[in-house]
Amino acid sequence: MKRAWLGAVFAVAVSVAAPPAFAHDDAYLDTQKAPNGGQLRMAGPLHYELVTSKNAAASIDSPVVVYVTDHAGKPVSTNGATGSATILAGKTRTAASLAPDGDNRMKGVARYVHAPDMKVIVSITLPGAAPEQARFTPGLVARDEHAGDTHRR
Repeated sequence: MKRAWLGAVFAVAVSVAAPPAFAHDDAYLDTQKAPNGGQLRMAGPLHYELVTSKNAAASIDSPVVVYVTDHAGKPVSTNGATGSATILAGKTRTAASLAPDGDNRMKGVARYVHAPDMKVIVSITLPGAAPEQARFTPGLVARDEHAGDTHRR
């Protein structure tokens, strides 16, 4: 009986003392410098980094790239994955099919304008896994607290 009680006390103490693992919300991820210059978001157990063309124009095909990593920032293979990106800017809506393009990268093209009100919804299905989705706002100004400056994503 004494062992069970001590075990319960230890379990409670550890859970109270330990910070919540992987508790990344959009505000926190916006303070992190993305490795490829994009915007980071949670997608279930993964991180997606969306990179869009800052010079995109509605009259030309522009790249849409998503890097997939785990919570530690290690690349997750996209081999055999499928995906899509829905881009909303003003009253314009366009879509891009995403296909594997390198170890942990999905890439597609679409005709869009990179604007402050731009929103992008990315959905990727890795082999043997359920689809994961993330919502991005790449046109918003984000604060990089580590560098102490403001920059456009």
